[in-house]
Amino acid sequence: MMASFFDQFASPSLLGIPLIAIAIALPWLLFPTPPSRWINNRLITVQTWFINRFTNQLMMPLNVGGHKWALILASLMVFLITINMLGLLPYTFTPTTQLSLNMGFAVPLWLATVIIGMRNQPTVALGHLLPEGTPIPLIPVLIIIETISLFIRPLALGVRLTANLTAGHLLIQLIATAVFVLLPMMPTVAILTAAVLFLLTLLEVAVAMIQAYVFVLLLSLYLQENV
Repeated sequence: MMASFFDQFASPSLLGIPLIAIAIALPWLLFPTPPSRWINNRLITVQTWFINRFTNQLMMPLNVGGHKWALILASLMVFLITINMLGLLPYTFTPTTQLSLNMGFAVPLWLATVIIGMRNQPTVALGHLLPEGTPIPLIPVLIIIETISLFIRPLALGVRLTANLTAGHLLIQLIATAVFVLLPMMPTVAILTAAVLFLLTLLEVAVAMIQAYVFVLLLSLYLQENV
């Protein structure tokens, strides 16, 4: 029983061929494309408004040099939200519950922000490792601590996204199993449990969007330190 709870996180395969590539590429096929007409439909208008608002809020603290990242950060945000939301549908696979995929997003983007800082302003980038006004005896210790915290950032990005989505999916499956078990024995308790399951599902929809936003927001904060 316990092993079956974690089967939903196993990468699907057909005839020995991994299907995770299809699960990653499918969201891009669902996005509506703007028509050639001047007047867009309601779905295109809402999508454009959301992306513009998100991009403006994300780029506001950054200087002009950081605005080059607007396209990649906005695309990553929409991509993560779509994957997380599709993963809440029954009989679907959520690629963002795989730590390897999340680290594949986090490490290169974090490393790019560090390289940009070292190339454009190495003095300022290295200055983050030592807070101003530090007592001389604490300088070696603080440099070590700040260096470790710098390299932990991509790990924290990937683990945060993986852990939140995995915990939510496990809770939904556990409560849904409890509903099916209690239904023939205690219908009243099963109905109350189903109500809790409905509220938890709404919470997971919010978590799916919030975690995608937090992932991209933290990347923009790391970029803000280095541009």
